[in-house]
Amino acid sequence: MTLLQEPLIIGIDSGTSIVKAVAFDLTGEQVGVASRLNHYELAGDGAATQSMGQSWADCVATLRALAEQIPDLARRTTAVSVTGQGDGTWLVGRDNAPIGDAWLWLDARAAGTVRTLRGSPAERARYVATGTGLSTCQQGAQLAHMLRTAPDLLEKAEVALHCKDWLFLNLTGVRATDPSEASLTFGDFRTRCYDDFVIDALGLRSVNRLLPPIVDGAAQTFPLSAAAATATGLLQGTPVSLGFMDIVSTGLGAGVYTRGQPAACTVTGSTGIHMKAVHFSEFLLNDSNTGYAIVLPVPDLVAQIQSNMAATLNIDWVLSLAAEIANGAGASFRASDFVPRIEGWLQASQPARLLYHPYISEAGERGPFINAAARASFIGLSQNHHFADLVRAVIEGLGLAARDCYTAMGTIPADIRLSGGATRSGSLREILSAAIGAPVRLSGRAEAGAAGSAMMAAVAIGAFASMDDCLDVWVTPRLGALEHPDPALTATYAAHFETYQRARVGLEPVWDALSAPFPHPNDRWHHERLRA
Repeated sequence: MTLLQEPLIIGIDSGTSIVKAVAFDLTGEQVGVASRLNHYELAGDGAATQSMGQSWADCVATLRALAEQIPDLARRTTAVSVTGQGDGTWLVGRDNAPIGDAWLWLDARAAGTVRTLRGSPAERARYVATGTGLSTCQQGAQLAHMLRTAPDLLEKAEVALHCKDWLFLNLTGVRATDPSEASLTFGDFRTRCYDDFVIDALGLRSVNRLLPPIVDGAAQTFPLSAAAATATGLLQGTPVSLGFMDIVSTGLGAGVYTRGQPAACTVTGSTGIHMKAVHFSEFLLNDSNTGYAIVLPVPDLVAQIQSNMAATLNIDWVLSLAAEIANGAGASFRASDFVPRIEGWLQASQPARLLYHPYISEAGERGPFINAAARASFIGLSQNHHFADLVRAVIEGLGLAARDCYTAMGTIPADIRLSGGATRSGSLREILSAAIGAPVRLSGRAEAGAAGSAMMAAVAIGAFASMDDCLDVWVTPRLGALEHPDPALTATYAAHFETYQRARVGLEPVWDALSAPFPHPNDRWHHERLRA
């Protein structure tokens, strides 16, 4: 069989910043990738929205661009699978038309509603059922907030979807969601189904008509519609799998689970995801009602997750300061232009000189604690510190935040698989490993989310008899060697972590005070000017 005759599976991954279409052969080798920037809008009231029509158009554009790279792509494509940014609310109405723009997981407007719901007598039982702490990013909280503040949106809507569900609808004409999204917010991770008690605890019984049917994309596919075939250039009838949400698709592709060896995975992207694969009977509930239980496309396995709201967004922010200062002096730089300088800044700085809490997101923090008012801060600054110290502190903060998350899930794992572009840096891996206090290994999979989604399609169409068989071929051979942390650096960061935890608890009243309404119109003008 020649290269041009090899069958392919396309994995689509529509993240917060980028939508990608990636082609894999049946051995898991990446054959081609096309990408396009996603765009979202931020507003002063905490809104973070994205055009649903543009999201579909960008997805189509990536598939068209992929076809330009790979000869005879349409005929060779045996299946398509789609994953995307989790949480958020993508409302669809008559004729499958969008009801306004989507509310993203970054949207903070539901903060007040979340505080109310978390104070409800039913909150603990809701958490026990879902295994998931309630936060502003989730569809359940956003629908509850819409019901209180914008009921007209829900009156017009016929179904509430997530990003990948919206793309799946456009690909197949089928309104559906997957077990991971469904049980995360509205159900029970043990049954992988909706739960009436959870829906009632969120106050959503009156709009439960909006919840779509649940489809397992590792067991069932749907044919590509005629309209989607015309738009994308793929063949009508091509099997389409609805993947699990991007968090667990990435974990699956990066190796959170390999045959008989549940492990752990940290994904350092816009957000920081820290997960352990456990049998659902071993899932550890905590007293703070935080974290996530997201089922894996493997029977009886669930990803126990703590997620800090912002990871590389913190690096983007500190580099944007450098660009702003340089541009103010007449240069022309983007924040990304300073990425190659990070290694030099790390070499020019000393460990644990400053303390940084990486709560840079406008939505606050969600793991291992939930506080929409949480904000980033440097502690310990003096006139002897330099920009290199700030950069190192930000990266150390990501490692300490990861440790905070793993600590909330029980024991620190003995084998953490790393995914995300930032982890390609050896220095960053060294800091993460020592700050967490655990060995790490790099996943060699460049597009783990798309791969995890494509693996589900591969099992669904019978290319592999089970997910274990697929993991043996697609994941295990691509895991790097275990990298052990430096003992001295580990000891330094262990002491630093104790200070990190004490400081973030002590700062809570400060965050609350800072989140109070601005007392003077000029203060509000200044705040909005900074956001512009």
